[in-house]
Amino acid sequence: MPPKKILITGASGFVGGRLLKSLTLTYPEALVLGTGRRNARQAEFAALGCQFQAGDLVNFADCERLVAGADVIIHCAGLSSPWGTYSEFYAANVQSTLNLLKTAQAQGTQRFILISTPSVYFNYEDRFNLKESDPLPNPMVNHYAVTKYQAEQETLKLNRPDFETIALRPRAVIGAEDAVIFPRVLRAYEEGRLKIVGDGKNVVDMTCATNLIAAVEACIKAEHSAFGEVYNITNGEPKPLWETIGHFLQALDLPPITKKIPKRLALMAASLNEFVHRYFLGGREPALTRYSVGILSTAMTMDISKAREKLGYQPIQTTLEGINEFVAWYKTQAR
Repeated sequence: MPPKKILITGASGFVGGRLLKSLTLTYPEALVLGTGRRNARQAEFAALGCQFQAGDLVNFADCERLVAGADVIIHCAGLSSPWGTYSEFYAANVQSTLNLLKTAQAQGTQRFILISTPSVYFNYEDRFNLKESDPLPNPMVNHYAVTKYQAEQETLKLNRPDFETIALRPRAVIGAEDAVIFPRVLRAYEEGRLKIVGDGKNVVDMTCATNLIAAVEACIKAEHSAFGEVYNITNGEPKPLWETIGHFLQALDLPPITKKIPKRLALMAASLNEFVHRYFLGGREPALTRYSVGILSTAMTMDISKAREKLGYQPIQTTLEGINEFVAWYKTQAR
C-alpha cells in the first residue's frame, strides 16, 4: 500500500531537498513533508508544490510535531564535516536519530530509512570492492564516521515487523544542487589550492543523487526481509578520481590540473594546518585537513551486489551524466 505521509529530514540540504522534490512527484496522493533547521528554501519548495516545515530534531517536541502521521521517515539530516567537536556531531547525528526513532515508534511509523555514510570504512589505505560485512577500522577516522555508525546501530537494532528500519551508505553524492563535493573542488581550483595528491591514479566510486533517490524508492517498496540491514549504494562504475575531476573542469571550460604534490607531504602539511587552527585560530575548520587529503589520494570502491539482490536497486544514471547534470544546473545559478 502506498504511504500516506513521508517525512524527509535534512530537506534544507542537497540530498534531502532532491528527495523532497522527487517523491512529491512520485507520490502525488501522499503528504510528502520536508523538514530542516533552515527556512531559506521555503519559497523554492512552495513554488514546486512541495511541503516544508522548519524544525530542530534535537528538540523532542519538534520531532513529535513533524513525525505525526508519517508512514515512512527518510532521515537525511546530520552534521557532515571533517572538523568539529564530538558533542556537536553527537547531537546532530545520534541524538536527532534517537529522538526520531522514539517518536516514530510511539506514533506508529512503519518504515525508517537512515542515510548513513561509507566514511565508516575509511582508514587512509586503498580499499577495493568493500562489502557491508567487511571489518571497520578501529578507531574510525573522525567524529563524523563514529557518530553516523552509532546512528546506524541505534536504527538497525530496532527493526521488527511493525517498525522496519534500514540504512544506506551512499558514496560521494553528486548531481544538480550539490553544495559540497564539486563546489569545494571548484573553490579550491579558483583559489589555486587544487593539486593532484599522490600519483593521481586512485579509483573511487560516486553516487548520483538520481541513483540514491532510486535506492530510497526501492526501500519504500522493499519486502520485510530486506530490512534490519545496511546497504552500500554507488553508481556501480568505479573511475579514477582525477580523471573525473578533469571531466568536471573541462565541462566548465577550465584548464586541467597538472600540478602534483606527494601524498606524504600533503598529509604533513594538513597535520600542521590542523594543529595551527586547533590551538591558535580558535578551533575553526582549516581549508586543508588530513581527511580531505586522504579522500583525494586514496582508492575506495564498494560492492553494491547486496543492494541489487535484496532491494532490487539498479543505478540509472552514470557518473559522467551526474557531473554534466551538476554543471548544467551550476550554470543557471546567479553568482
